[in-house]
Amino acid sequence: MAVEEPDGTESIEIGSSRVPDEYESLANDLEAACEGDVRFDQYTRVCYATDGSIYSAEPAGVVFPRNVADVQAAVRAASDHGVPVLPRGAGSSLAGQAVGEGCIVLDCSRHMDSIREVDPDERTARVEPGVVQDDLDDHLAQWGLKFAPDPASSNRATVGGGIGNNSTGAHSVRYGITDAYVDELQVVLADGSVIHTRDVVLDSEEYERIVEKDDREAAIYRTVRSIVEDNAEEIEDRYPTLKRCVSGYNLQKVIREDGEDGEGDRIINLSKLIVGAEGTLGVVVEAKLSLVTRPEETALVVCCYDDLLEALAAVPEALALEASAVELMDDEVFRLAAASTEYARYAEPIPEGTKAALMLEYDSEVVSDLPDAIDGAVTELVDDGSAFEAIPAFTPEKQGRLWKLRKAAIPLLMSMEGDPKPYPFVEDASVPPEELAEYVDRFQEILDDHDTTAAYFAHAGVGTLHIRPVLNLKDEDGVETMRSIADDVTDLALEHGGAFSGEHGDGLARTEFNPKLYGSDLWAAFKEVKSAFDPDWRMNPGKVVYRDEDPTDIRENLRYGPDYYSLEPQTTLDFDDDGGFSHLVELCNGCGTCRQTGSDVMCPTYRASEEEIATTRGRANLLRATISGDLPPEELYTERFQREVLDLCIGCKGCKSDCPTGVDLAKLKVEVKHQYHDREGTSLRERLFANVDRLSALGSALAPLSNYASQLPAARDVLERVVGVAPDRSLPEFRRESLSTWFEKRGGPRVSPSAATDRVVLFPDTYTNYTDPGPGKAAVAVLEAAGVHIAIPDLGPTGRAAHSQGMLDLAADRGRALLADLEPYLERDWSIVFVEPSDASMVTDEYESLLSDARTETLAANAFGVFEYLDRNRLDEEIAFDAPDSRLAFHGHCHQKALGRDHHAVGVLRRAGYAVDPLETGCCGMAGSFGYEADHYDLSRAIGNLLLETVEESDHDVVVAPGASCRTQVGDFEGYDRPPHPIEALADALE
Repeated sequence: MAVEEPDGTESIEIGSSRVPDEYESLANDLEAACEGDVRFDQYTRVCYATDGSIYSAEPAGVVFPRNVADVQAAVRAASDHGVPVLPRGAGSSLAGQAVGEGCIVLDCSRHMDSIREVDPDERTARVEPGVVQDDLDDHLAQWGLKFAPDPASSNRATVGGGIGNNSTGAHSVRYGITDAYVDELQVVLADGSVIHTRDVVLDSEEYERIVEKDDREAAIYRTVRSIVEDNAEEIEDRYPTLKRCVSGYNLQKVIREDGEDGEGDRIINLSKLIVGAEGTLGVVVEAKLSLVTRPEETALVVCCYDDLLEALAAVPEALALEASAVELMDDEVFRLAAASTEYARYAEPIPEGTKAALMLEYDSEVVSDLPDAIDGAVTELVDDGSAFEAIPAFTPEKQGRLWKLRKAAIPLLMSMEGDPKPYPFVEDASVPPEELAEYVDRFQEILDDHDTTAAYFAHAGVGTLHIRPVLNLKDEDGVETMRSIADDVTDLALEHGGAFSGEHGDGLARTEFNPKLYGSDLWAAFKEVKSAFDPDWRMNPGKVVYRDEDPTDIRENLRYGPDYYSLEPQTTLDFDDDGGFSHLVELCNGCGTCRQTGSDVMCPTYRASEEEIATTRGRANLLRATISGDLPPEELYTERFQREVLDLCIGCKGCKSDCPTGVDLAKLKVEVKHQYHDREGTSLRERLFANVDRLSALGSALAPLSNYASQLPAARDVLERVVGVAPDRSLPEFRRESLSTWFEKRGGPRVSPSAATDRVVLFPDTYTNYTDPGPGKAAVAVLEAAGVHIAIPDLGPTGRAAHSQGMLDLAADRGRALLADLEPYLERDWSIVFVEPSDASMVTDEYESLLSDARTETLAANAFGVFEYLDRNRLDEEIAFDAPDSRLAFHGHCHQKALGRDHHAVGVLRRAGYAVDPLETGCCGMAGSFGYEADHYDLSRAIGNLLLETVEESDHDVVVAPGASCRTQVGDFEGYDRPPHPIEALADALE
C-alpha cells in the first residue's frame, strides 16, 4: 500500500514492525523520539546482519533517520539503553565495518541523501551522508565537476560510507583518497551533541574559544592536539609513506602546516580524523566536499602480459608515463568474466594467453594529445617492454566496457563454484609500487606454504593489489589458514614499508593487526582518541581499535564459519547447473549491486521502495537465514515470508545478468512459491492468472460482450473484492478475431515453402493472439517481406503465466504439450519466432530447469524473438525499407536484457532508417500479473514512474516496447498512448 510521507510524497510500505520482547522498551523509546521509521522485526535484522564482507552480526534494530534531530535522538536513546550505534550507507563495505552484534543501525541512505548546495566557483558541495556517489557526480556534471574518489561501488555506495572508509578508487594515482577532499563535517557525537569540524588555526581566538569550554568538543580538541604533538616522532616513523593508507586513525593528517617550509599557521581539522574512522568516533550528518574538474576526454590502453610478475615489474614504467590510472587484472578475472552471462562480452577483446593486463587511462587535463600518449605507452610497454599486445580504447563506449570488466572483478570472483572462494581479508594491503613485484612474489610463497592460490587485480599504480586467497571458511582448518595467512601477509607488508589497508579499511578483518602496524605507543594513542570522542565505546565498537578485554578477532562473526550449515531442499526445478538451491542462495556476497539506481535492470522494487528487503541481497539474506537455521526452516513456507519477501520479486530476471555472482532470485522465488502452494494451496487469483490463456480465449469468443461486462462498475468491484484485481488498472480488451483466425482467413502463408528463405512458426502468444494481434500481423508482414514461409498453428501457451505464479506442475504440463506440438516442426528444422519476449525467454531459459526433456535443447537452439531472428540471419538487409522520419525511444524488455538479447531490435530498426534511442531503463513494473494485483498496484506504478522519467528525458517522437506488459504500463499513465511494438514500427517502414 502507499503511505504519505511528511513531505507530502508517497512511499511504498514494505515489511512489518514486529518487535522482540527484549527490544520492546528500546524500540518504543526510539519510535517516540524519531520521526523516521524504526524497525526491530526479525526480517529487518537479518537483512542488516551482513554487508559486502565475509562477516555477519545481527543488529538489535534499524532506524531510518530523516534529519539530524533523528540521529541525535537515536544516539541518545541508545546511550540510555547501553546499546551500541552503527551508521551505515549502502552496506557495500568489504571488511565488516557495517555490521555489529546487538547495535542500532542508522541507515542514512534512505532519507538523508540530499545535495544541499553546490558552489561551482569554489568547487565545493555540501551533501548529506546518504547521497550515492554516482548521483552526486551526475548532478555535478552540469558544471564540469566531480567528486574525485571513485570506488568501484560508486553506483550504490554513499558519500557517508566513503567518508567512513576513507574510500578511493582507480584514479588515486592522480587524485589521492577521500580525506583530501573532505573540508568540513557536521558530526553527531556519542552523547547526541553536534560538532562542526573544519580548519581551525591552533592558538587562535577561535581555537581558544573552543577549548576553554567544559564540553565534549573541547575535550576532544585538547586530547587530539596533545596526542599528535606528544607522538610526533612516532607518527613520523610509523605511518607508511604511501598514497593510500587507511588503517587506523589519521593522526598524521589532523594537524598540518598551512604554508611552505613550515612557515605558515598550524591548523587542526578534526574532519581528517573522522574520515576513515568507520563511524567509531561519531555519525557524519553533513559534509562539505572539495571537487575537481571533469576531464573532457579520456583514453585507455590495456597492455597484455603472459606473466603476472612481468606485468607488476612494469608498473613503475607505467607510472612514469603520466597515466591517471594504472590498474591490473589477472587471468582468473578474465576466466570468470568469460563464463558470465553479463560480462562475457566485456572479456572478448582480451587475447588468449593473457596472464595479466595493465590498464592505463590518460585524460586531457594531464596530456595534451591522447593518441600520442597511447602510442607512447605502447612503445614503452609493448615494443620496448614485456607486454605482448595492446588494446587501445578511445570511444566512451569501448572504454566503458573495459572499465566494467575491471570493476566487476570483486563480485565476479565470488561467483566461483563450490565452497572455496577467493575471500577478502588481506586483499588491499599496500606497498610502494616499486616494491610490488617482489611483494607479490613473496605473497605467492605464502600462498604456496598454505597450499592455496589467489586472484590478483586492482590498483597497481598505487601499490594496492586486491589479492584474494581461495579458502573454504566453512571448514575450521580454512578459518585457521585465513588467520595464519593474514599474520604472514601483515608481516610482509611491514617489511616492504606498506600498510595493511589501502582502500577497504579495518573493520572486523584487519583491526586486530593495527597494534602490529603502529606499535604500542600509537595503539595507546588510538584508544585515547576513541575514549575522547566516545567515552563508553558504543560507536561501532570493535572497528579500528578495540579494548584489551574485548579484542577483535578476524575469525569471529564469520558469515560462513565452521558452525555454518545449510539445508538442501528437494526441488522441482533442476538446480544442478547452479550447484544446488543452497549454493545459488549463498552466491550472494552482499556487494549490493542490486541497490544501484542508474543503469541495468535490477532491482526494480528497490528502486521504487528504497527498502533493503526489496533488493536481491535482502531476499537472498532471508532465504539463507531459513536454510541455515538463523530463521526456522518452516518460515520459508509462511504467508508472511511469501508476502513480504518473495511476492515483491517481480521476476524481471535482472539479477540473472546484473548480479555479478549470478544470484537468480526469480528462479529461487518460483521454486519456493511452488513448494508453498504444495503445502497451502493456491488462491483464486493465482489460479486465474495462471490460466490467463483460457480466460483470454473465452474473452475473445465472447467479445465484444466480454469487454463491456468487464468495464461495469459492479464487475470491477467484484474483481477487486473477490480476485484482488486493482480497480484503477485497465483490463485487456479482447478481439473477436484472434491472430490465428485472421491468418487462417487470409489464406495462410503467402510465401511458398519452395521459394522461402526459411520456414517459421510464428508463436501465437496469449496476448498477441486474443488482445493485440497488431504486432503479430506486423511480424507476418515483415517476415514475408524477407521471403519467409510462415505457419501459425493452434498452439497452447508456453506456461509462462503458471511459472510466474509458482505453479510449476501446471507450467511443466503446458511446456510438455507445447514441445509435443512443436516437435514436427523442429524435426524439419523450422525456426520458432516469438513476438512476446517473456514467452521467448520461457522456452529458451526456463524450460532447461523445468523440463527433463532433451527436446528443450533443440527448441532453445531454434527459438528466437522476432528481432533476434531477423538480426541473426540479417534478413532485414534483404527488405526494402522507407522508414518514416521518426525518432524512436526503445524500451527493451527486462527478460531480453537479462539474456543479452535486447540489442537486436535497435540494430534492425536503425538499419531500416530509424533514429533509435535505446533507453537505459529497468523493468516497467507491470511484470505480467503483478501490476494487476491490488496489493501491488502502487509499487507497480512507482516502478513505472521511473521508466517514464527516462522516457521523458529522451528526444523522441514515438516510444516502442516489445513487451505487452510494458505497453500496458505506459498506456495506463495519464497523457500517454499505448506504445506500439517495435515490429509494428518496422512494418510501417516497409516500402
